[in-house]
Amino acid sequence: MASDVEKHPARASDFERHLAEIERQGFTIVEDAIEPAFVDALAEDLLRIEREHSVVPAKNAFEGEATVRIYNLLVHGEFYERIPVHPAILPIVEGVLDPGCLVSSLSSISIGPGEKAQPIHADDMLIPLRKPHEAIICNTMWALTDFTESNGATRIVPGSHRDPSPEYGKDAASIPAEMRRGSVLVWHGSLWHGGGANTTDERRVGIAMNYCAGFIRQQENQQLGIPRGVAARFSPRLRALCGYGIYRGLIGHIEKTDPASLLDERLESKVVWDR
Repeated sequence: MASDVEKHPARASDFERHLAEIERQGFTIVEDAIEPAFVDALAEDLLRIEREHSVVPAKNAFEGEATVRIYNLLVHGEFYERIPVHPAILPIVEGVLDPGCLVSSLSSISIGPGEKAQPIHADDMLIPLRKPHEAIICNTMWALTDFTESNGATRIVPGSHRDPSPEYGKDAASIPAEMRRGSVLVWHGSLWHGGGANTTDERRVGIAMNYCAGFIRQQENQQLGIPRGVAARFSPRLRALCGYGIYRGLIGHIEKTDPASLLDERLESKVVWDR
């Protein structure tokens, strides 16, 4: 099947530019990537979930004292199934990782007024691999409001994905990833970054759509966290992104069968040894 980039040749140059920026500086910003109506609808629905589930700040230094986070968004309605497979973003992530990548986590992050800056960190810091290394995590932040330095735009340290010894909370020279609502920040999992301080009287609202390589464990357990009946309605691509697939014909099989057959008994697949 042709990729979104292949189906839209005019996007090819932008695609290569975004990949080159991630390679060089550790991040890129895809301006105006998300349809305005979808941005509006997401922002409104997140408020519904927050009310219905009485979501409140976690009250710790990492998640924030005035930041509302809603995790595991794929269980909250078909609406959210469009996010992991969005054609303006997924091809870039696949270019950083590969088409066998997985959904690592999908959550919202609403930084409230008065929130302090989050400690600078890298998303792969808990993975025991010597740094620097090839990307095994590629994360994205969807801006549902404008992201400005004053309202808590994600702070990034350009080029830090090549640092051999990242240190959690280290005082580093960071810059705000300012962007218009509907834009998406995409970054290498080794990049030092953190949510900014919000000195305004309004929330900074974003969606963290995070991916990992198909051979490492997902941050949120998609197979146990998403009821099987819900996953069964997902598109084949979203099922695979959630782990209902086999990476390179081997990793993730169940007795030599594709776990997607748990959702659709008609599916047949072979592991690499039988091909």
